[in-house]
Amino acid sequence: MIPVVLSVAGSDCSGGAGIQADLKTVAALGGYAATVITAVTAQNTLGVHAIYPLSPQAVADQLDAVFSDLHPLAVKIGMIPHAACIRALVQALDTYRPAWVVCDPVMISTSGRRLMDKDTLAIMQKELFPRCTLITPNLHEAEHLCGHELMDIETMKPTARFLAQQYDTSVLLKGGHLNGRFMTDVLFDQTAQQTFCFTCEKIDSPNLHGTGCTLSSAIATLLADGHSLPEAVQQAKNYMSQAIERGRNLHIGQGNGPLGHF
Repeated sequence: MIPVVLSVAGSDCSGGAGIQADLKTVAALGGYAATVITAVTAQNTLGVHAIYPLSPQAVADQLDAVFSDLHPLAVKIGMIPHAACIRALVQALDTYRPAWVVCDPVMISTSGRRLMDKDTLAIMQKELFPRCTLITPNLHEAEHLCGHELMDIETMKPTARFLAQQYDTSVLLKGGHLNGRFMTDVLFDQTAQQTFCFTCEKIDSPNLHGTGCTLSSAIATLLADGHSLPEAVQQAKNYMSQAIERGRNLHIGQGNGPLGHF
């Protein structure tokens, strides 16, 4: 049976990130993607120009429509623009209880724009993170969550464990922003109480728009397909490396272009 994966995220009109990246990723990995749109964004390869959040009722109605009929095994969560939407999502998760919930805590855009206010972040930390299977912060987001700078793998490992214990969820701490030829992501598996490191060579590409969305939706799809958490992370990283490689020579837009999902 084809795994059904629900993406709860913002719409990117340029097609490189958000709901659009999730749809392509889930399809490429053999899943069926349903969507709940939380916001419509005006963005392109040069940056985010405007964000238009949907009402909490619109989000809640979409959630009920998908969960009550399609029964997704896994949920990927991306941009949640305000606290009321988080509460609508939390209520749906408590009601329908999907097997896997992967949250990419989208706080800051690639271009540096803040996408979430402090009150919304606080509610996400308190109410949403503990209901997740996995959260996937990048270094900047993790620094914001833990309150200190992350300089290398040796500081990433205890931070991943700390965040996992704080929020009672597994944590994949993404190390792509560290300098060097190689990049390492650190997974603390809260269920197994184990740390896993995933290292690969960086791919030099001008087109990296939507990498966080792609990785998190890939993990959700692979979990829904029956893989263990470490296996899902490794295979998702392999897929993303292939997508980055395929996207290196795409000439779409004038800035940070999309990946090659297919």
